[in-house]
Amino acid sequence: MKISIVGTGYVGLVTGTCFAEVGIEVTCIDIDEKKITGLNKGIIPIYEPGLKEMVDRNVKKKRLFFTTNLAETLPNCEVIFIAVGTPPDEDGSADLKYVLDVAREVGRNMDEYILVVTKSTVPVGTAEKVRNAVQSELDMREKNIKFDVASNPEFLKEGSAIEDFLKPDRIVVGLESKKAENIIKKLYKPFTLNGHPIIFMNVPSAEMTKYAANSMLATKISFMNDIANLCEIIGADVNMVRRGIGSDTRIGNKFIYPGIGYGGSCFPKDVKALIKTADENNYSLRVLKSVEEVNADQKKVIFDKVMKYYNGDLKGKTFALWGLSFKPQTDDMREAPSLIIIKHLLDAGAKIIAYDPVAIEESKRRIGDTIEYSDDQYEALIDADALLILTDWPEFKFPKFKIIKKLLKGHVIFDGRNLYDFQEMKKLEIDYYCIGLKTI
Repeated sequence: MKISIVGTGYVGLVTGTCFAEVGIEVTCIDIDEKKITGLNKGIIPIYEPGLKEMVDRNVKKKRLFFTTNLAETLPNCEVIFIAVGTPPDEDGSADLKYVLDVAREVGRNMDEYILVVTKSTVPVGTAEKVRNAVQSELDMREKNIKFDVASNPEFLKEGSAIEDFLKPDRIVVGLESKKAENIIKKLYKPFTLNGHPIIFMNVPSAEMTKYAANSMLATKISFMNDIANLCEIIGADVNMVRRGIGSDTRIGNKFIYPGIGYGGSCFPKDVKALIKTADENNYSLRVLKSVEEVNADQKKVIFDKVMKYYNGDLKGKTFALWGLSFKPQTDDMREAPSLIIIKHLLDAGAKIIAYDPVAIEESKRRIGDTIEYSDDQYEALIDADALLILTDWPEFKFPKFKIIKKLLKGHVIFDGRNLYDFQEMKKLEIDYYCIGLKTI
């Protein structure tokens, strides 16, 4: 079986590599010549555990190829996945320019049946626009070639994307023909042998499923952060509350950890896009609008704690930051809380020294030399007035507190991820401020 994936970003590269891993011949296409040249040399443009090894293995086995030429991949290609970016416009809607550009190019170059699948996160109605774009090009060529359009949203978690793809909870596919269904069943058969289901539905429902899933998870995060803020005010311990409600099977214990807000490429963009879709249809998603508002406020909570501790004067203070990426096991800093906190600290006259296991280069690309960086988590602490923990990397969970006390000029930790026990910090004579616990 031969397929093509257009887009070698996070979704496209992981998708193509995982399909190649089960023996399918995959060609990944991107208009970025530098990126394709790098991939052909074994240079992976994103950090995802295990991805480089899998890419190298499948390139060597001649199952995975990279090119900038979409047209040359179409002969004998059964399925083409569109996995290009859909960045948010200023009004929050998803920009479909790149998706439709691909659709038009397919229409200009196809000479036999093909199944066109949107893998990018796109609003309801996009598949129909893709169909129209392909058909308009065929009409201009006066070609009567059959094709199908389907929606197959991704549900990958950064940091565990390969595991998520190879062992999915479910595979959601929206389609409108039996032929397309049979192709999808054949394509995904290696991933369903262990009972992982393919859920077939109509195309608009598949498109909506992706947005609804991410918006529900974002809602759980913002709800718990709101509860955490109230816990601090009334003297409750949010960690105890979380355990209390998480044991209820109707609620579950996932995505109810308080923190400094969600970030990344999916939740912020998808929440905005779904709100925009509703507004365009004269319906207000009031809950989601509040979710977004709570999340924006939550990214400033740690900074507010710092300001209160230092009586509003941060000039001349130095802060060590542990964690820059929006979550562990990725170098992704899109919508990361760290960017908001760094801006507020710098605007207040503070100096910053940051450490992250993989995101330092990405941070340099985004904010340059506005802050200093350290290659070692403990070196970042030297003569700092306080430590701020912004990402819950595993190596931060059991640090050497004696070294922390020795290196920090001020024995203060502001923990945005609730990694430590307040009573233990008290015994160590470390001033400890976290989320959802009244410590100030």
